[in-house]
Amino acid sequence: MKKLSSSSLSLFPFITFFFFFFFLQTSTVLCSPPPQSFQLSALISLKSSLKDPLSTFHDWVVPSTSHPNDPVWCSWSGVKCHPNTSQIVTLDLSQRNLSGLIPPQIRYLSSLIHLNFSRNKFSGPLQPAIFQLSNLRILDISHNDFNSTFPPGISTLTFLRIFTAYSNSFTGPLPQEFIKLRFLEQLNLGGSYFDGEIPEGYGTFPRLQFLYLAGNVLKGPIPPQLGLLSELTRMEIGYNQLSGEVPVELVLLSNLTYLDISNNFLSGSLPPELGNLTRLDTLLLFKNRFSGAIPQSLGLLQSLKSLDLSDNQLTGSIPPGIATLKELTMISLMDNLLVGEIPDKIGELPNLEHLLLWNNSLTGVLPQSLGFSEKLVRVDVSSNSLTGPIPPNLCRGNKLVKLLLFSNSFINPLPNTLTNCTSLLRFRIQNNQINGSIPTGFGFLPNLTYVDLSSNNFTGTIPEDLGNAENLAYLNISQNPLHTVLPSNIWKAKNLQIFSASSSKLTGKIPDFIGCRNFYRIELQRNDFNGTIPWDIGHCEKLLYLNLSRNSLTGIIPWEISALPSITDLDLSHNFLSGTIPSNFENCSTLETFNVSFNLLTGPIPASGSIFPNLHPTSFTGNEGLCGGVLAKPCAADTLSAGAVEVRGHEQPKKTAGAIVWIMAAAFGIGLFVLVAGTRCFHANYSRQMDESQQIGPWKLTAFQRLNFTADDVLECLEMSDKIIGMGSTGTVYRAEMPGGEIIAVKKLWGKQKENSSILIRRRRGVLAGGGGVGEREAQEHRDCTMLLYEYMPNGNLDDLLHGKNKAQNLVADWVTRYKIALGVAQGICYLHHDCDPVIVHRDLKPSNILLDGEMEARVADFGVAKLIQSDESMSVIAGSYGYIAPEYAYTLQVDEKSDIYSYGVVLMEILSGKRSVDAEFGDGNSIVDWVRSKIKTKDGINDVLDKNAGAGCAPVREEMMQMLRIALLCTSRNPADRPSMRGRGIDAA
Repeated sequence: MKKLSSSSLSLFPFITFFFFFFFLQTSTVLCSPPPQSFQLSALISLKSSLKDPLSTFHDWVVPSTSHPNDPVWCSWSGVKCHPNTSQIVTLDLSQRNLSGLIPPQIRYLSSLIHLNFSRNKFSGPLQPAIFQLSNLRILDISHNDFNSTFPPGISTLTFLRIFTAYSNSFTGPLPQEFIKLRFLEQLNLGGSYFDGEIPEGYGTFPRLQFLYLAGNVLKGPIPPQLGLLSELTRMEIGYNQLSGEVPVELVLLSNLTYLDISNNFLSGSLPPELGNLTRLDTLLLFKNRFSGAIPQSLGLLQSLKSLDLSDNQLTGSIPPGIATLKELTMISLMDNLLVGEIPDKIGELPNLEHLLLWNNSLTGVLPQSLGFSEKLVRVDVSSNSLTGPIPPNLCRGNKLVKLLLFSNSFINPLPNTLTNCTSLLRFRIQNNQINGSIPTGFGFLPNLTYVDLSSNNFTGTIPEDLGNAENLAYLNISQNPLHTVLPSNIWKAKNLQIFSASSSKLTGKIPDFIGCRNFYRIELQRNDFNGTIPWDIGHCEKLLYLNLSRNSLTGIIPWEISALPSITDLDLSHNFLSGTIPSNFENCSTLETFNVSFNLLTGPIPASGSIFPNLHPTSFTGNEGLCGGVLAKPCAADTLSAGAVEVRGHEQPKKTAGAIVWIMAAAFGIGLFVLVAGTRCFHANYSRQMDESQQIGPWKLTAFQRLNFTADDVLECLEMSDKIIGMGSTGTVYRAEMPGGEIIAVKKLWGKQKENSSILIRRRRGVLAGGGGVGEREAQEHRDCTMLLYEYMPNGNLDDLLHGKNKAQNLVADWVTRYKIALGVAQGICYLHHDCDPVIVHRDLKPSNILLDGEMEARVADFGVAKLIQSDESMSVIAGSYGYIAPEYAYTLQVDEKSDIYSYGVVLMEILSGKRSVDAEFGDGNSIVDWVRSKIKTKDGINDVLDKNAGAGCAPVREEMMQMLRIALLCTSRNPADRPSMRGRGIDAA
């Protein structure tokens, strides 16, 4: 190596000083605040790059009079500056419905301490330029749809204290880089699709207080190293696929107050050392595979408020020490293998709100002191072997919402105090040995919706106040030795939908069906009713299921039953009914089961219709006078003239064969007219009665997209909600607010629907998305109940907007809204027709089925009559609504996409005119299509068609309205071949 000269050595101190001075100057430049122009450039890039449908950037404007160095951005929404330097330290763009790509220029905001992009609609990879904001302390990107693997670079945010990425769609393993963030206090990576194992290094954060990894697809064991997080107060790693045992090292977390490792595949016994976590207030271990006894040491957790060990395989008895935990508000030990008695002191817990012990093998008496705390909200001890009386003070605080005691051996009469429990929503005590009479007063409880008293030893009268119940929707008093008559007002309970009183030794006549408008299911089989079936059964216009079998009913089968628009199941077997089977049943396409066996019926069995050719002969056996149809016994040629008369109402006139033919012809003509008018029997199928010994498990939530709530959240919200926003032939729709503030719509179906009668479609523009489904399977429930969860549409439907009290008043803006809705509907129907395989034809497109979200985006909804079309298919019934049905439907009964195109044209005419599809103004028998076509043929008639309230007087608006009218006329062409497709040029022009 060449040696340095003496002159070179003499220069070394100078060179060293020079480089030190240069480095100092360079560092000063690099660490100094960014120029004002850089900050402004970053904000303007954000505004221009992001989609902002709510115009939340409206105030991000630089006045023309401002000086270039004026920090005008410090007054912009979401921006907070340092008071001395005007440097941006906080940027909060949360809850703005923003989407698009975050621009890389965001790196110029290098003074940022707090950055919040949460609750927007960002998708794609996360912008890595964010990791150049080296001063960040708080970064929140939660509730978006960022996807792909987590980008590298997070370790450069040396001073980061809080990172929240909850509810995104990240994939791949959990990032190891987080381990380098030594100041991190909160880490939330939950609600994505991270997989693999939890890194062992996640146990090395020296300051971490909050660790949330729940709701991913993490596998493998829980790392014992997590027990080294000495500052940790909250750990949530549930709803993954973790396996193995709970590491005993977790008991070293002396500051832990909240531990949730529920809904995994963990096994083994619970560590007794859990009792050392004396600061715990919440312990959630439910839905795993834990076995063995509940540790006695849990009695040491004196700060515990919530204990949930349900849905495991735990054995042994309930530790008495649990009854000493004075802070407990919830005890949930459901669905285990527990035995023994319930500790009596549990009834004295001063703060207890929820006692959930369903589906164990517990014995003894339910603590009689239960309820003295006056705080009970839910009690579920069903499906055990409990005995003794029901505690008298369960509703002492008048807060009790749910009381489930079914499938035990409770005795004695019901406490009269329960009839004063005005908070009660759900009361189920079936399958016990309770005696005495049904107390008077349940019908006066304003919130009560569900009562099941079946399979007990009740006797005596049925209280008449049940007929006055305000909100009662389900009432079951079956299998009790009542020996009484039905109250005459039982059908007047205005919200009652299911009534079951089978096998109850009821006598007398069935009361007239006045007021039964909302009933879906009536079960009166296996009693001693006599007399005739009341002819006013037609008032039960929503009835799906009627079972009057095994009674002593006489008279004829009222033809009104066949006219019920939604009837699916009818059982009149084992009675003494006479006369013929009304031929009207041939026209009822909704029927699925029909049983009139073992009566005294005569005459021919209907041979046509959607059901009769496929029925088994046993549906008619035991009627010597029946013939034809599916029976091997042919009818004589003079059967009708021999006196087999079809009876209508209470009259039984003797008619000649010729008169009967004329009556039948007239009935057929009237039926055809009704079909042309658009009335129909709704396609609904209520589930058949299940075997009463069948046992069904807990509720099950099937999600079609990621949800931020559970089935229990939905159920609790519904039980405490009176937000009914609609009701149809298949169920009731409720508005429900989830614990996180999210508002959804819940459609509760009373029974299993026909195949394809309710269609859930993946989220696409213009189509209502299904969030998920909840199936009610409370233990030993004898019938399925399904609920569908949807986006909540806060702006109602198009019918309300055009014709209701919410009609918009802003002229120009109103046309923009109508145009936007028309386009959204077109996109929705286009998706059904062209993007679904097989094709879906809606068949009932109308304004009331077009829902509007918070941004007035249209969602095509209510697929109650929609069909999946594999090929050209004839329908057995005209489906749709009068005024929207394509004219060819009446004579071809052909269903295809062109039918929806016609309905869409009618909707466009309503949007343009503001008038309904059918109006007296149009003349007898005319629809809006006829009216529009007649108007456009007259001079200035177009002025009557275009709604002035939509801005038709404004030339640009009028031009767009004329263009839409041309499309509407094309869509409503009488010849289906002349109608465009939803991808045709005519529709695209809209």
